[in-house]
Amino acid sequence: MQAQKDAPRRLAPLESFRGSLSARVYEVLKDAILALSYKPGEILRKSEICEALNVSRSPVSEAIARLAADGLVDVVPQAGTFVARFSMDEIREGAFLREALELAAVEHLAGCITDEQIVQLRRNIRLQEVLVHDGDHEGFYQLDAQMHELIMASTGFRRLARLADTAWVQVNRARQLVLPTPGRVQETLSEHKKIVDAIVARDPQAAREATRHHLRQLIKYIAPLEKDRPELFQPPKERKPKA
Repeated sequence: MQAQKDAPRRLAPLESFRGSLSARVYEVLKDAILALSYKPGEILRKSEICEALNVSRSPVSEAIARLAADGLVDVVPQAGTFVARFSMDEIREGAFLREALELAAVEHLAGCITDEQIVQLRRNIRLQEVLVHDGDHEGFYQLDAQMHELIMASTGFRRLARLADTAWVQVNRARQLVLPTPGRVQETLSEHKKIVDAIVARDPQAAREATRHHLRQLIKYIAPLEKDRPELFQPPKERKPKA
């Protein structure tokens, strides 16, 4: 009974997203999983989701199929659908791919950034400062994502942001465990400032170094959680063999 009461409160309204009904259900569920509203290992009950969103089972089933393809849920025959537990192998791989893409992006952008793009990046940093001062971690998390998206989009390469998001999805989910760490939000803001300052100074090497340092901090903070919060991670015997 408690699960039924909780479900409506942890799912964003469908109106928050655009697209077909199944696409919006997918975005709602993905948003909840990335925000850890649904914990790793927790079961997803279609009936509760249908009731919470006031939709039929068909769009929910389609959304879950997409989430399974993303690696965010595990569909177990005769058992149900479960939020995927974290895998350090997948997190490290995603971080590696994201770093390769973002280092190339900041190096490129430092050589061609426009005045308008500089204004957008600096405005984002100022807003981050306000949210850190206010202790609004959720708002800061959103602006953090927007800053990285802005950097990717400003390169002019249309598929870059989507590729980076796909690579980053498991890290993005795990980083929710890190932000509440005392002092981490302030450290993250400082790292963001160094990245933006280097881009604005049109210094590709400094931009790469600042970005590399920033991205690698996450793994440093996430890796110990495998031992501290083992219930959230795949046991070694469950890890998928590398192809």
